[in-house]
Amino acid sequence: MKMYVGNLSRDITEDELKKEFGAFGAVDSVALIKDKFTGTAKGFGFVEMPVKSEAEAAIAGLNDKELNGRKLVVNEARPMADRKSGDRGRGGNGGGGNRSRY
Repeated sequence: MKMYVGNLSRDITEDELKKEFGAFGAVDSVALIKDKFTGTAKGFGFVEMPVKSEAEAAIAGLNDKELNGRKLVVNEARPMADRKSGDRGRGGNGGGGNRSRY
């Protein structure tokens, strides 16, 4: 089961997070999300545990727990919404259309 972990301290390591979740069972992977340009942590990540009951126990035990001075937000990760193929390239900054700016 893949879990979202939010409100993380910017200086937490993947090893520290793995240790916290490891108290509830086996941990397959830990991924802290970082800014692709600066490399600084964004304050959230994902943890994957193979046994659903252990993952659910981790959610119950770690959600709202204080870690490195911050209260964690832990829940089951939800997949990104499927994008419609017709919507690509139209979003943001007024994109789309061959209109003149003037």
